[in-house]
Amino acid sequence: MDISDVWVEFKATGSPELRNRLVVQYAPLVKYVAGRLRSGLPQNVDSNDLVSEGVFGLMDAIEKFDTERGLEFQTYAVPRIKGAMIDALRSQDWVPRSVREKLRAIEKAHAVLVERFGRTPTEEEIAAELGITPKALNGLYAKVAYTSIAAMEDLVVVDEAPAPGAALEDDAVKEALLRHVRDLRERDQIIVALYYYEGFTLAEIGQVLAVTESRVSQLHTRAMLALRGLVQA
Repeated sequence: MDISDVWVEFKATGSPELRNRLVVQYAPLVKYVAGRLRSGLPQNVDSNDLVSEGVFGLMDAIEKFDTERGLEFQTYAVPRIKGAMIDALRSQDWVPRSVREKLRAIEKAHAVLVERFGRTPTEEEIAAELGITPKALNGLYAKVAYTSIAAMEDLVVVDEAPAPGAALEDDAVKEALLRHVRDLRERDQIIVALYYYEGFTLAEIGQVLAVTESRVSQLHTRAMLALRGLVQA
């Protein structure tokens, strides 16, 4: 039976057997999302746990997907799979309180400075706002890089009626974010474009920029915090 026929039959009957066939068919999506999310998380986060949670997100997407809307299932499912993983991470509260406080302080400084200057602040300006040195600021970026799960999906509110959860797959949302991305520094723009729009991994971006994967993770965190400041200003 062709996969399109499986969808039609499943939506008509709700057959558990056909649902399982769909889960197997789209299981690679779960591994793909887990791999991308895992690259920016602490070493103690188990990839298998991410996959397990992602499967629940996939099953939810299969149950709720409307085959009549003309939307690709992958487009609909990926944000739900990632959302299930992130919800599980947040419920575990694995982010240390001290790191969470540092992250909030940096976010607040970004937002304040963007509103004050009408542009993306420099690292020197952010450091001054926080009352620390630029070197200390880079140290903070390093500390929060592997514990922040900030992503572009968190920066916007999407009307779930047309395509629930499909933030990055919606052209209008991409265009809205792109307007803010253009205000970032050039390297930050490159990282955002390669990671969120071209599907590069952090390691692959490191090869493009000739820096280590850990440095890309720090730069990604900086870019996300800057983008938050631009959106919130």
